[in-house]
Amino acid sequence: MINITVIGLGLIGGSIAKDLKSQLNVKVVGVDASQAHCTMAQKLGLVHQISTLDDGIQDADIILIAVPVDKIESLLPYILDKMKITSVAIDVGSTKEAICKSINSHPKRNRFIAAHPLAGTEFSGPEAALKGLFQGRKNIICEGNLSDKDALATALKLFESLGMVTTLMSADEHDKHLAYVSHLSHVSSFMLGLTVLDIEKDEKQIFDLAGTGFASTVRLAKSNPKTWAAIFGKIKKYLLEAMDSYINHLENFRVKIQNNDIQAIEQLMETSNEIKRILK
Repeated sequence: MINITVIGLGLIGGSIAKDLKSQLNVKVVGVDASQAHCTMAQKLGLVHQISTLDDGIQDADIILIAVPVDKIESLLPYILDKMKITSVAIDVGSTKEAICKSINSHPKRNRFIAAHPLAGTEFSGPEAALKGLFQGRKNIICEGNLSDKDALATALKLFESLGMVTTLMSADEHDKHLAYVSHLSHVSSFMLGLTVLDIEKDEKQIFDLAGTGFASTVRLAKSNPKTWAAIFGKIKKYLLEAMDSYINHLENFRVKIQNNDIQAIEQLMETSNEIKRILK
């Protein structure tokens, strides 16, 4: 029997727990600072049982850390201190560089895996947990060369059991690329939501006029602000670079519209259409 403790029972932690719980010879224990989350996770059957943090750490073969990224840095050294020397700790936060640096000199650094499953929705909490959320999705592991081979193998096997394919990269690379292809999308969505709310004070009119294009573009603005404020703070350097580039493209597009340069507008959009080659 493999004992797996999931710390943080929101969308990601809850979805991981839900999938793992259905596997054979696995016992899934849930830990969350919110009693309401613990109660709901039990009610929804996401875990086999709820535990305290210390008991959950000490009894686990694998510890999955699915709390907000700003909390991982302070919690991770404590987990490594308390866990068995044979256990494996895996974080699933969407920023990596600061988390990895927080335990660089820890004597159990070799038992830690820095991971980021590229999956999610705009919803949060245990109620948002979905079975099969990770099926066919990509996973990133950073600094795998600093982990013991058996610890890395355990993590790879776990993510494979969730239906994921894993890519290895450096923490710095991860944060830079994700700032552009993931985190900037959230900034754009949040700001689009603010823009529409500023202009359209009539909520019914927004609902009546909003098409599927607007709904899909602004969907991410429904994401948890606490989660994303923490993420933005941790990748500030790369996010600001991405935002500067985005703002430059917006300003250039605005000038073309202002000048009624239809040919240039069309050319910019045709260039942007090239993304179809990558995202089919």
